[in-house]
Amino acid sequence: MVTINQPVPDFEADAYYQDDIKKVKLSDYKGKWVMLIFYPADFTFVCPTELEDAAHHYEAFQKLNAEIMSVSTDTAWVHKAWHDNSAAIKKVQYPMIADPTGNIARQFGVYIDDEGVALRGTFIIDPDGVLKTVEIHDNNIGRSVDEALRKLEAAQFVREHKGNVCPANWQPGKDTLKPGIDLVGKI
Repeated sequence: MVTINQPVPDFEADAYYQDDIKKVKLSDYKGKWVMLIFYPADFTFVCPTELEDAAHHYEAFQKLNAEIMSVSTDTAWVHKAWHDNSAAIKKVQYPMIADPTGNIARQFGVYIDDEGVALRGTFIIDPDGVLKTVEIHDNNIGRSVDEALRKLEAAQFVREHKGNVCPANWQPGKDTLKPGIDLVGKI
């Protein structure tokens, strides 16, 4: 299973992307930030709200040199059918990865063996292929893409500003901390 601050092993899978089914590899995105969004299944209730929310934020992620990719255990053909039949999913312009074997979900520790689907998991990977954030939810609880975007911005900030850390609820432009300096006299 992948862990924080460790390289993520490459994977290749079919994806529904740009109105076609094509092969994608994680290594195709080397040099970019990547947010993987695992979700249980197509044609469900909470999933389209999350994928649509990600679609609304896709341009903001792209401006930050980041790619969004959603992943479920459905096939790429099911992703296409969902895209063709759902107003919410029609808005998705990022790759929708097919993981029918559950191998990618297992690699990230979100596969539910008894159900054959993934938990809701969000993973942010840096341009070097190193895992920086993990968030895993029960499948009945939807996620906030606003919060994922904030985490991406924080991860980018600390990468670019060595020695700084971002406090709780940090937003771009707000104060950060320098361990050892900001704590002097505050303990």
